[in-house]
Amino acid sequence: MSKHSSLKASGSAAGKRSVMKRFERVKLLKERGQWKAGTSPIGLPKTKGEA
Repeated sequence: MSKHSSLKASGSAAGKRSVMKRFERVKLLKERGQWKAGTSPIGLPKTKGEA
């Protein structure tokens, strides 16, 4: 029995993620010079990744 076409993996896992993890956001803010030492990593501002 074959799988229905809607249940097959369509390569969506290989696509670019639109959400960054907290450590990735902190790293990006450090690279941009927008991170201050002693700042809490909770409640970070929204950041856009590399375009």
